[in-house]
Amino acid sequence: MRTEDRLLAGRLDEALPLVERAVEEFRGRTLYRRPGLVFLFAGMTYLRAGRIGEASDLAREVLELTRRLGARGNEAHALCLSGDIASTAGAEDAEGYYRSGLALADGLGMRPLVARCHLGFGRLHRRAGRAQEAREHLATAAAMFREMDMRFWLEQAEAEMRAPV
Repeated sequence: MRTEDRLLAGRLDEALPLVERAVEEFRGRTLYRRPGLVFLFAGMTYLRAGRIGEASDLAREVLELTRRLGARGNEAHALCLSGDIASTAGAEDAEGYYRSGLALADGLGMRPLVARCHLGFGRLHRRAGRAQEAREHLATAAAMFREMDMRFWLEQAEAEMRAPV
């Protein structure tokens, strides 16, 4: 089972050691085939494990790397991850990260990431008590996930839609 599959399945006890080893190996590289991908998965894993500080450090690192290398697609993913981290931590810059990630992903035609940014916006607005904005973003995310048959993320969006504001 791949590391990202373990993460999505909630098997953090298995994913964390693999991610930590991958980050160490990635830092030793000078050439990058897929810039920042290891850091993105590691950041998502740390976030799911509640290790916000480590997730935040990796998100900053991957943003710097992807911008330096011009890896716009991975930069869009890093912006969405940064939004997720900031939203979880209650930081004020979450909305800016989501807005930048959404604009970049939309411009690059990255529909799954566009939908994930809408999901992030919906969660953020729901937590802030902005019910109308939350509903709009969550409905958009759910519709997109449904169209793309992305069941894991569709379930996430639907669960958020059912959660109280």
